Amino acid sequence: MAAADGTLSVQIKVKRYQPEKEAKPYWQEFRVQVDPKDRLLDALNQIKWEQDGTLTFRRSCAHGVCGSDAMRINGRNRLACKLLIEDVGTRITVEPMLGFPVIRDLVVDMDPFFAKYEKIKPYLINDEPEPRTERRQSPEQRERYDETTKCILCGACTGSCPSVWANADWVGPASIVNAHRFIFDSRDRGANERLQILSDRNGVWRCRTIFNCSEACPRGIHVTDAIEEVKRAIMYGSNAIE
Repeated sequence: MAAADGTLSVQIKVKRYQPEKEAKPYWQEFRVQVDPKDRLLDALNQIKWEQDGTLTFRRSCAHGVCGSDAMRINGRNRLACKLLIEDVGTRITVEPMLGFPVIRDLVVDMDPFFAKYEKIKPYLINDEPEPRTERRQSPEQRERYDETTKCILCGACTGSCPSVWANADWVGPASIVNAHRFIFDSRDRGANERLQILSDRNGVWRCRTIFNCSEACPRGIHVTDAIEEVKRAIMYGSNAIE
């Protein structure tokens, strides 16, 4: 129930892990008074600044662009900076994303995630002579891969994927999305190289089309659809790319 000034008393249950104190994770509850239009990140900041300075989580731009504050909120991967208190309720559970090694509290080790991202060569490959102007493409050619350019590498899709939970070696949805961005770019000449990488046993075929990744993406990318397009490109070659 809202107070006279319109604020809400919210209970936030956080899964903590402080290896120097406890060998195992534990739950800790906090109560904060917040405006319904505040973001969950605001509530977490209030806890850290006013109640417990040891609470650890990542944050940076606070506007849904950097992706640093991805975490599991009420059982779903979300960005804390985009989720309003009024949309999540007055009893909130916060924990680190699944499928990642936990370093401390809500901070997970992203190094393996970025190593898989680097594996798919996430940059333009084109050894042809440079044109006198930019490498041009039509609006239709740009539209072909526009959606997958929106990825902010927050890891929300990867941390929501049961295939990742079961197999730490799988390349994961975020890497495939970023491979898609270049495979279908008309200016790029590295599609075959990336498709070869993604065709191995820990490539696209580990995807079980569960759609958790699409549901978790804070940018609204249809991740599963992008993965299916990469599968078709492996099967049908240039006919599926053009």
